[in-house]
Amino acid sequence: MHAMNSLRTPFLQTPGRNPGIRRQTTATPRRQLHLLGKPLAAIAGLFALGLLPQAAHACATCGCTLSTDAATGYSTAAGWRINLDYTFIDQDQLRHGSGKASPAQVVNQPSAPALGGGEIEKDTINRYINASATYRFNADWGVTAVLPYVLRSHATYGTQLQPYTSAATAPDQVSSVHVAGIGDAKILGSYQGFLPTHNLGVQFGIKLPTGHYGGQDSDGNFVGHPTTFSRGPSLGQSLDTSLQAGTGSTDLIVGAYYYQPVSENFDAFVNGQFQAAVKEKLDAPGANYRPGNLTSVSVGLRYEAHADWVPQVQINWFHKSADQGALADTPDTEGTVAYLSPGISGSLSKNLQLYAFVQVPIYSHLQGYQLFPGWTGTVGISMKL
Repeated sequence: MHAMNSLRTPFLQTPGRNPGIRRQTTATPRRQLHLLGKPLAAIAGLFALGLLPQAAHACATCGCTLSTDAATGYSTAAGWRINLDYTFIDQDQLRHGSGKASPAQVVNQPSAPALGGGEIEKDTINRYINASATYRFNADWGVTAVLPYVLRSHATYGTQLQPYTSAATAPDQVSSVHVAGIGDAKILGSYQGFLPTHNLGVQFGIKLPTGHYGGQDSDGNFVGHPTTFSRGPSLGQSLDTSLQAGTGSTDLIVGAYYYQPVSENFDAFVNGQFQAAVKEKLDAPGANYRPGNLTSVSVGLRYEAHADWVPQVQINWFHKSADQGALADTPDTEGTVAYLSPGISGSLSKNLQLYAFVQVPIYSHLQGYQLFPGWTGTVGISMKL
């Protein structure tokens, strides 16, 4: 079974309102000029999915699904923008369906009955540092490159056979591992020239297999370049393929967004994205792996009465289909989740913006047994060059 990951929504990010670069030359109503003059920021991506992603595409359904593009506002402003953000996710809740699960359930009612038991995962702590650079050619076209750095600590009691006893979760059963390295990079283009107001846009791009990936086949052979357990009974064995820093897959990404003032002080937005693997490096018979498809939809409201700080709230919905292949934990990697995400963005100077968000899960339906966070947090900084 695999723990879940930060699947960040990789849309074009933009910082909060900046009074110094707010105006546009397009003939639009005053309120739309105020909206469209926001400076452009980079994609924060993870994961996730999801974000995602979106830091990394690894793990199963969960994590930070924050839409950081909408968090800081869209723009038609040309030029460069650099973005750096940090996301923390502590997956410390064992869950099944829409509720909590116990170690006894995992073993005595396994998601894969043929195994005669199940893996009892203990905890996964994810930290993602995402660096991105955006260049907007003009009001219509832009391109963004995203490179995540993944820090992940994972602990598991391993696969325990029926019937469950307290010895299965004794301290001497814990195996642990630490992942640290570059994740899967993304390159995304955007176009928002459909309407004169430039408030309808699309994204299209690719995720590349730049992070370490791999696993261990049924014969015990290593495939790819996996991280291995450093302590416990699983010492020297490969970490689950979905928990590696990368997936080993090349993915196509498509998305769309729309934003609109709904009153003098409020802006609303909706966006969506779909990501699917089209080519896998782990493709040998008996040692193959394809990560599940990712679908996300976010809606939100921004309070724009103040130029230098913008309170806001989002609802982020996310679905991940099951991973496939001999190296996949297919029964435990599918699910649907939704988060309520309050936050704020603010201007530290004319060209420097800061944002911070907390995500609280309000719905989850997970296949099999998966680790899930009680909350996630994201902070970021964005600078126009």
